[in-house]
Amino acid sequence: MDNFIKIDNFSRLTPYTTLFWQGTVVTVMLSLCTVAIGFVLALILSGMRLSHFYPLAFLALDKDGHKMEEGWRATLGKANPISFIATAYVEILRSTPVLVQVAIIYYGVFGSLIELPSFTFLGFIKFERFFPGVVALGMNSGAYLCEIMRSGIQSIDGGQTEAARSLGMSQLQNMRYIILPQAIKNILPAIANEFVVIIKESAITYTIGVQDIMSAVNAVRGATFIIIEPLLVATAIYFCLCFPTSKLIAYFERRMSRGDRR
Repeated sequence: MDNFIKIDNFSRLTPYTTLFWQGTVVTVMLSLCTVAIGFVLALILSGMRLSHFYPLAFLALDKDGHKMEEGWRATLGKANPISFIATAYVEILRSTPVLVQVAIIYYGVFGSLIELPSFTFLGFIKFERFFPGVVALGMNSGAYLCEIMRSGIQSIDGGQTEAARSLGMSQLQNMRYIILPQAIKNILPAIANEFVVIIKESAITYTIGVQDIMSAVNAVRGATFIIIEPLLVATAIYFCLCFPTSKLIAYFERRMSRGDRR
């Protein structure tokens, strides 16, 4: 294999332009689907983490109905299983490599437990490989977006919740019409930045056969025995995807912050 950069080698990549184009389309679709799944999952997880569900609260009450502060009964009374499940999910997903998660979802879940239909859409995307990649990346993104979402919700002044209750609004109505619109406005730049991160992290899915940009690089390398030049082309494509996106995010962030200036 040729490990030195040669200008002539770039001309040898011309027949594989379609592979890089298809890889770019797959990468963008992966990123969009991942952020969509991650956002919905983060919304659910953040709600679970902020929930006030204490099914064993009665154990923390003494015979006079007063709340205990110490002892095993007080500990059990403070247990929130819904919040615990969400917290465990977030911590596990954030503390393990994405590569491991992708492999487990592809080989362990869809390779052993669930059989996906085998077909191709858009003419070149294999569903049985694309879908597990989206699921794995979406689950990972949801864990990170959950913390962003939770911090955004907690940043809203608690007095607004009290005002909503005084108007007779339920907790669901308060969250839907008052808290979430403001929280999403505050965290929208962070969510958009997650999209940029996913564009780069999606490269890991080529290990399970997803035809993204890195898959095109691998195919070209196997056919031409050229290493550096395909990687440089992939680098340029990722830069062209990420840099304008980050600048667009910065532009909208400035526009959205104008209303907050006094």
